[in-house]
Amino acid sequence: MSEPPTIDSDPANNIADLYEHAPVGLLTVRPDGSIIKANTTLAGWIGPDRRALPGRPLRDLLTLPGRVMYETSLAPLLSLQGGFEEVALDLATSEGGVVQVLANAASRLTPAGDVALIHLALFRSPERRSYERQLQAREETARLRLAAERDTAELREQFIAVLGHDLRNPLAAIVGAARLLRRENLSSKGVQVTELMEASVDRMAGLIDDVMDFARGRLGSGIGLHRQSGPLEPVLRQVVGELEASHPSRAFLLEVDVPEPIAFDPGRLAQLVSNLLGNALTHGDPKSSIRVHAAVADGSLELWVANGGAPIPPAALPRLFQPFFRGEVRASQQGLGLGLHIASEIAKAHGGALSVASDAVETRFTLRMPLG
Repeated sequence: MSEPPTIDSDPANNIADLYEHAPVGLLTVRPDGSIIKANTTLAGWIGPDRRALPGRPLRDLLTLPGRVMYETSLAPLLSLQGGFEEVALDLATSEGGVVQVLANAASRLTPAGDVALIHLALFRSPERRSYERQLQAREETARLRLAAERDTAELREQFIAVLGHDLRNPLAAIVGAARLLRRENLSSKGVQVTELMEASVDRMAGLIDDVMDFARGRLGSGIGLHRQSGPLEPVLRQVVGELEASHPSRAFLLEVDVPEPIAFDPGRLAQLVSNLLGNALTHGDPKSSIRVHAAVADGSLELWVANGGAPIPPAALPRLFQPFFRGEVRASQQGLGLGLHIASEIAKAHGGALSVASDAVETRFTLRMPLG
């Protein structure tokens, strides 16, 4: 029985021991893929005695997918580039198991420039490979979820657009019927019912307008504007006057200091102010005045609507201008939650922005837009 080999007193100088017992699998193969030499570390991973490996094809050490990859990709890569780095491979063990490795390879050339042999270093990597698979799975799941959300959003917005459009026909029929009834000799009860019908129709028309504006904005066309040059004060007074008539118990204060005509869409800006006033009526203190102020400062229009009452919770502020966000409202006050979103989109269409500040003193929504 031969004595086991001894190592040099200085292990750093014992190249043979370093090759045999390196913490990585080492292989040397011929250009045709037949194994010249393998170290003990590699043999310990896959099972056979190290001395049984020389002469065997490298592909025999790989799983079926690894063989296909080696023959179709790695071998040509070695021929063209002389090596590769961090290629994931699966080694087949003698007991039917799998050893996951990352492989680096480098070719050694003859003086004539031909490949003489190939050195491979194999690093075990089960944790990294598992992490990569999990990461790929998460990325694929996120991609599928995003695609599904986009499809759902597109379908929802198209549905909203069609629904908003098709609701106008029966609504017009109800308006016509209410007007015909007003021409009849109605009892006091009939007048009351007709007024209720007309109020409901007005509310439904407003909801449909909100839905259509939202759908147009989300489907890409944005809020349409018809700009014209004109005075701002009459527009604001009309909006405030309408709400004063429908809410006689509430106090409104209007201040306008915009002496020159400005370029804006009167209908859209009236819609923005009306939405802000409606928000103030819903959420503000009924005992405090609702103030509207418009002035020119530094080449921009600054228009704000303020009301007293409980402040908006800080957590709700970042979401106020998002569609369908209603915050905490009573059931009788619930709408679609599109008013502030549409007001913000109208501000953007004018090249401006809508902001909010809220504390225990007041809640103020401010529009700033350029005059040019």
